Amino acid sequence: MFQFMVNADGGLTTAGYAVCIAVGVALFGLAIFFAGKSSEKKKMSAKQLVFCAMAVALAFITSYLKIFHLPWGGSVTLCSMLFIVLTANWYGPKTGVMVGLAYGILQFIQEPYVLSFFQVCCDYVLAFAALGVAGFFAKSSHGLVKGYIAAVIARGAFHALGGYLYWMSYMPENFPQSLKAVYPIVYNYSFLLAEGVITVIIISIPAVARALAQVKKAAVE
Repeated sequence: MFQFMVNADGGLTTAGYAVCIAVGVALFGLAIFFAGKSSEKKKMSAKQLVFCAMAVALAFITSYLKIFHLPWGGSVTLCSMLFIVLTANWYGPKTGVMVGLAYGILQFIQEPYVLSFFQVCCDYVLAFAALGVAGFFAKSSHGLVKGYIAAVIARGAFHALGGYLYWMSYMPENFPQSLKAVYPIVYNYSFLLAEGVITVIIISIPAVARALAQVKKAAVE
């Protein structure tokens, strides 16, 4: 069904890129819709649109700023997940999930690799949508930090699921059988937790925390 979108190397064809861009635009539109529904005014303002767009743009830009990259995919970036988490913190989990979905499509366009439709869902769509769970912690004490940690754990769960269902079948025959049960978890959380620790340290710096609080105030007022 989706063969016209994927080439022999597991990347995207021209048609595949076109479809993904169209889907990404549609998902971002849904994110805007939900942001408007979750706001007190029940209407999406131009300012909220700008903040959502800026968050996605900054997440995409910083995803290129990689501290290190793992051989089978995954990397530690310069706080790229934080910007998606911020939208969930500002406008709630529904908006965070939809913005995460749109960002997942952008990630797929940036570094596509296709084994199956459900593998793409696990590694790109669901994994990045899961960052929206940060919105459930927005109103609690230290909500941004708590939400960010929950988001990292949730994203890692979908990557690990994809590892169990698809990627382990591509491991070499001499791969130790005793490691197969834990390898997808260890592999995926190795880079996610590394980036998570770096980001939590940065956003816990008092000056940075105050700055982010001011940004949130500007975003939601």
